[in-house]
Order: sequence, then structure tokens, then C-alpha cells
Amino acid sequence: MRSVWRRAVRALAVTGLVAGLAGCAGADGGGGTGPFSPGKGRAPGDVIRVSPEDGSRAVPAGSAVEVRVDDGRLERVTVARVEDGRRTEVAGEVSADGLRWRPRPGTRLAPAAKYSVDAVALDARARRSARHTTFTTAVPASRFIGYFTPENRSTVGTGMIVSFSFNRPVTHRAAVERAVRITSEPPVEVVGHWFGGERLDFRPEKYWAPGTRVTVALDLRDVEGAPGVYGIQRKEVGFTVGRSQVSVVDAAAHTMEVRRDGELLATLPVTAGAPKTTTYNGKMVVTELYDVTRMNGATVGFGGEYDIKDVPHAMRLTESGTFLHGNYWAPPETFGAANVSHGCVGLRDEKGGSERSHAGWFFDRTLIGDVVEVVNSRDRTVAPDNGLGGWNLDWNRWRAGSALR
Repeated sequence: MRSVWRRAVRALAVTGLVAGLAGCAGADGGGGTGPFSPGKGRAPGDVIRVSPEDGSRAVPAGSAVEVRVDDGRLERVTVARVEDGRRTEVAGEVSADGLRWRPRPGTRLAPAAKYSVDAVALDARARRSARHTTFTTAVPASRFIGYFTPENRSTVGTGMIVSFSFNRPVTHRAAVERAVRITSEPPVEVVGHWFGGERLDFRPEKYWAPGTRVTVALDLRDVEGAPGVYGIQRKEVGFTVGRSQVSVVDAAAHTMEVRRDGELLATLPVTAGAPKTTTYNGKMVVTELYDVTRMNGATVGFGGEYDIKDVPHAMRLTESGTFLHGNYWAPPETFGAANVSHGCVGLRDEKGGSERSHAGWFFDRTLIGDVVEVVNSRDRTVAPDNGLGGWNLDWNRWRAGSALR
């Protein structure tokens, strides 16, 4: 079963490549550190140049977008506007010499919008490089906007949390929270929880029931989020909850049990974080799926320890850089026997990614919103605002984070 979001990711993957840059992380210089991740800077060795710069905010609506390489050629470029849970591709063309992509003449960036750029290039030796960047355009000083997940009309796992991030701090939190109405069929109580003034997450007490249809209604237009700052959105979007899949990684036993609708599908051998770079304990939610991504140790404080440009079957679990991914470089006997990673959870795979491998099998059965829980690791529990980690708060603590209670 594949979600709309996953199909969108594959469309952006550019013939199987998603232009991500990620890091594996664990405690004490691993999972607790902040790696480079899409939308947060530029990593060493990037050969694809994107303007506006990755992570730029308040980009003027009239600014030019450009993707270029100094040599080789751009194989594919996708620029998309991400607004109110919807993606709209920006029309553009690669130049005849293959060195530059630009939007079609007359195309202008929309105000108060988030954009993503995914590009794949071939160098003179036909080696692929991939890059993913994001930027946001300017919102009028007297206005605020919320960017949220999941995407409209997507099918997600039962652990999905509706998450809003705001472009400026919200001080009138009760008014903003009241303007977001989340309903479901079958009905279930859904409560908001604030993490600071720029993030508001919503979830039910327990994981969503499979088949639930969820509607998110925004009525933020003219709601005062801070003194003199008003919302501009009035939208309604929705998503569907698919089957239940919860996987439990036992870091001490080096195994992962995959359960579908409560029944055991498989027990897979894994490798988790090494003693000095352990993996977080706790419930984590898959938020991104990459067929192929790059992992660079320099972006997570590991210097030149590793720079793997073709990590297959990568599934993001935390914002700080914990992934569950395919691993082709460790000896086969490692899996199920030893923890050797820099904080990620690794499944056996082949170079280029094999659908017949353990990683390929699991990736093909994963939805955005699926839960992966790590137990028996010598690390702390993942923070509830690190990715969609809110399931690590009990219901009373979650409700206490609402501005309406």
C-alpha cells in the first residue's frame, strides 16, 4: 500500500534518486546533535548550486530561482511550491548545455509560500550527485502563516501527528489553537500541544485507527497570533490513515520486529548505534522516505569519518538526523550481532539498493506516519519535539501543553 505522499516523493526522486543530505546521529555527539538536513545549510562537496540559498527565509516574491552546475549536466530538476498541504510544480527548463535550470519566463514566486528544490546532476564521468533544498518567501510583517504536515490527500501510518510550524512566534496561542479544527471519522478526541511559540502539534490519545479519515480545517485569516500580527490562511485539507504498522527495534538484541495490524510480519537483523554514538530510545515516526540519499559525517560533527553519497532506502525518524536505512558497507555478519552505526538503525542492503534486501523489503512496506520504537539502547528517550516524537508524552502531559486547557 503506497501513500500519495510517497508517490510524490518518488516523483521528486528523479528516476530513483531523492536529492537529500542527511546524517546518522546518537547521543554524545551523535543523535543529540543537529546534522545538516534538507533546508538547513550547505554541506561540503555540493556540486549543484541553488539560488535562493538553502534554508533562506523571507525571500522576496520577485526573486529569481536558478539551479546550476559548473560542469557535467543537470539530469532533472523539480521545483515545487508547498502550501497548505499541497504541492504545485513550478514550470521550468534546463538550458541546452545542461548547466542551468530556470523557471519559464514570467514565472514569479508566490508570497508567504514554502518551496522545495530537488536536482540530480551527472558529472563528466557520469557520476550522479543529488541535492535537496528549501526556502520560504516573505510574509508581510503584519501577517503570519503556518506550514504543516501531512500532505493533503495523503495516506499515512497510524502514528501520524499533525504538525504546524509558524513563520514567527505566536503569543496568542489559545486564539491560534482554537482556529485549527481537526475532526475524524470515526470520531476521536484530538488535542494540540505547543512546543515553544512556533510549533503546534495535534494527536489523539492513542494511534489513529486504520481507515480513519481526518479533516484539518484552518480558519486563521485575521486571527491575531501576536500583537498586530494576523493570520492569512483559510483552508480545509484531509488525509486517510492506512493500515497499522509498528516496528520495534531492540538495540541490545540487534533485531527489529515488524508488526502489521498486530500480527508479526518479520523479525529482521539490524545494527544500531555503537557504544559512543548510541541510538535514541522511544517512539519515532517516519517523516521522509528517500530511495537514495547522501550521509556526510561532517554535517553531524563526525568530521571526515564518512561521506556516503548513495545510502539506499533511507527513512527519517528524527529531525536531528536519526534514520532507519539500508547499509551495504558493513560486513553481512554485523547485522543481528553488533551495533556499529553513528546512531542510525541499519538494515542489510546492496549497493544501489535491492528490493530483495531486508532494507528494500521494509522500505517498500513503509508509509509516512509509521511508528518505529527503539528499546534497550543505552541512550535517553528521544525528545517529543525531535521529529514527530510526541507519542513519548503520556496523555496527561500532552493535554497540559494545550493553550485551551
